[in-house]
Amino acid sequence: MIAPIIFTTVVTGIASMEEIKEVGRIGVKALLYFEGITCLALILGLIVANVYHPGSGLNIDPRSIDSKDVAGYTNLLANKNFDTVAFFLNIIPDTFIQAFSKGDILPVLLLSILFGFGLLHGGDKLRPITSLLESMSIVLFAMVKFIMRLAPLGALGAMAFAVGAYGPHALVALSRLLVAVYGTSLFFVFIVLGIIARLSNFSLWRFLLFIKDELFIVLGTSSSEAVLPQMMLKLETLGCQKTIVGLVLPTGYAFNMDGTSIYLTIAALFIAQAFNIDLSFSQQVTLFAVLLLTSKGAAAVTGGGFIVLAATLTSMHTIPIEGLVLLLGVDRFMSEARSLTNLVGNGVATIVVSKWEKAFDSDAAKKAGVLRKL
Repeated sequence: MIAPIIFTTVVTGIASMEEIKEVGRIGVKALLYFEGITCLALILGLIVANVYHPGSGLNIDPRSIDSKDVAGYTNLLANKNFDTVAFFLNIIPDTFIQAFSKGDILPVLLLSILFGFGLLHGGDKLRPITSLLESMSIVLFAMVKFIMRLAPLGALGAMAFAVGAYGPHALVALSRLLVAVYGTSLFFVFIVLGIIARLSNFSLWRFLLFIKDELFIVLGTSSSEAVLPQMMLKLETLGCQKTIVGLVLPTGYAFNMDGTSIYLTIAALFIAQAFNIDLSFSQQVTLFAVLLLTSKGAAAVTGGGFIVLAATLTSMHTIPIEGLVLLLGVDRFMSEARSLTNLVGNGVATIVVSKWEKAFDSDAAKKAGVLRKL
């Protein structure tokens, strides 16, 4: 359901704008914000891992690790390139239909922007197509509403499987890593995003209460993508302009993975510390630069961050990829922290860009109880 919803929302949003320059201005502001926040998340993860040393004391010999458990990831990576050229080429689908069948957000977003520009260029004579897509969008959101009535059952099954498969002992064994990831994520949400919210004159805590249903769904499914349609509706109800929601939120799911960025830096240094590999400052700067690129390939689905971490370790040749075995038992639980942080980060980003564009309805925000009391 995600791909057609993104398509109809972005297309109708662009088509309703006055000129193409407006789309470009919003896009540039959003990307600048995303890159700045991603850098903060990566740096924060590096600082915590260097200070807290979650992997110290394990003293694991790389030769003692059986890499069969991660063979599926290494085989997957053997057929994919994670360099800059490959990243941009993967955005371009081979056919129009393929963009929707693969399930990736960026190809759908590219087609949506081009289609929206086409409608905007066509003017009033293409208004019937825009009206048709707006009607389709209403139907798609209604379908998602029906589907999400079963979301609590899905969340129950996902959590029960994770606990039954790995058991509480797995959490105890890697508790330091879990504490590092969850603690850093909480700090990022309540301090970093809290400051941004305060500067933008809205209450982060009230915003979290406003999206509490979506947070619980993400907690169970470990995927922020599962609530994308509901988040769009919630942000519009909150006062964000539909056009900006349609552009910024889906783009954030590819370019603004705050929780994933925190996880990637901490997990990479955890593996290095577990193998007693002392990374120099220059090597950590290299890790930061590589993650700044590879984190954009982390799809907002369960396990996406784990695959990107495998790609990062493969490209660096400094940290043994066999160390991923150490994370398998608890990656499911860290995936929840990643997804929740990603969701909140993208919601805050949409509100901030809306305020920058002076396209935020303060009256609607007051009704929702999200504006900060002065």
